[in-house]
Amino acid sequence: MGTLFRIVLYAPDEETAKKAAGAAFTRIAQLDQCMSDYKPDSELIQFCEKAGGEPVHLSDDLFDILTKSQEISRASNGAFDVTVGPLVRLWRLSRRKRELPPEDILAKNKAVVGYEKLILDPTTHTGRLTQKGMILDLGGIGKGYAVAKALGVLKEHGISSALVVGGGEVGVSAPPPGLEGWTVGIAPLEDPSKAPSVYLLLHDASVSTSGDAEQYVEIGGVRYSHHIDPRTGLGLTVHSSVSVVAPAGVLADGLTTAACILGPEAGMKFLEDIPGIAALFVVGTKDGQKAIESRRWKDVPKTGPKKESAEAKTP
Repeated sequence: MGTLFRIVLYAPDEETAKKAAGAAFTRIAQLDQCMSDYKPDSELIQFCEKAGGEPVHLSDDLFDILTKSQEISRASNGAFDVTVGPLVRLWRLSRRKRELPPEDILAKNKAVVGYEKLILDPTTHTGRLTQKGMILDLGGIGKGYAVAKALGVLKEHGISSALVVGGGEVGVSAPPPGLEGWTVGIAPLEDPSKAPSVYLLLHDASVSTSGDAEQYVEIGGVRYSHHIDPRTGLGLTVHSSVSVVAPAGVLADGLTTAACILGPEAGMKFLEDIPGIAALFVVGTKDGQKAIESRRWKDVPKTGPKKESAEAKTP
């Protein structure tokens, strides 16, 4: 998944802790093998190679995450779209070259993108990509899914209090002993390496942050994010970050991606309509940073920095 995962847990003894953590990391590795768009032998790539053909039987994990992805795609009117793979690969090349893709090549790639071109059949547990050249990319939801599954494995091993971090995704279960929750810092928009200005105090929840503080490129005087709008095929041009607090990691990750693509105004409206979701947008303007909070953000417990054993940061 192109990132490091970290697990902090509380257990009655070292043996239990090592066994539980080992099982959780093994589960994350299994999901990486399933969902990777880099590994040629991953299930995801094998599925994409059969694009334009007959339905393909999918594993429980791949069918599950694709089903959740499609739900978010429909809710966001396509702002979130895992079929964006061809455009992601084209934009990676554009970022390296520091030049926009030729219009004809961009149009060709856009022609095979669209969540409605991914057909899932729960009766046969199959998936079908309707056009040749389609490529799926789970980068906007895969890490949150892995975080949630790792927490589930820890719970199966009797670990009730744990924190799992994967990139900008953080998932937590019950609070550490003697504390009210896990401290999770929201990294600043301009410099994620600096100390957070906002600290959340969470338990049995997840938080995801997505933005362009570190991954962007300037082309023709315009700042483009690494996040791609599937409707244009180009990187976003609004300098911003969005943090979403949700009951489950896969939901927080996917919703953060969708809201980031929709932009502050439409993205916040989208998130406000989803029960149990709290969000914070930070937008960089010529006059400085502007924070936009959802109506539920005020209900998320806040705190200050805590000791390392109970602290995480979502960039």
